[in-house]
Amino acid sequence: MRARYAYFYFMGADADRVSATAPAHAAHWRELGRDDYLGGPFEDRSGGMITFRVASEAQADSAVATDPFVTTGLLETYWIKRWRPE
Repeated sequence: MRARYAYFYFMGADADRVSATAPAHAAHWRELGRDDYLGGPFEDRSGGMITFRVASEAQADSAVATDPFVTTGLLETYWIKRWRPE
């Protein structure tokens, strides 16, 4: 059974690097092939949220760890939480 996870991320102050990396970030999540992926930036562009389903916490951690926003050090902070919408 696959669980749903929420990935909340908050950007650092380097707007130029964020803009340059955003296409790779979006491509990363599309390329994971999750048909239930839903995500996008907060209205103020201070970060964003992505929800997705995977079979394990390790898969959730891996999906986030390979996000270009993470690998390039652009995030001030982020959280991954198992989410049970009702």
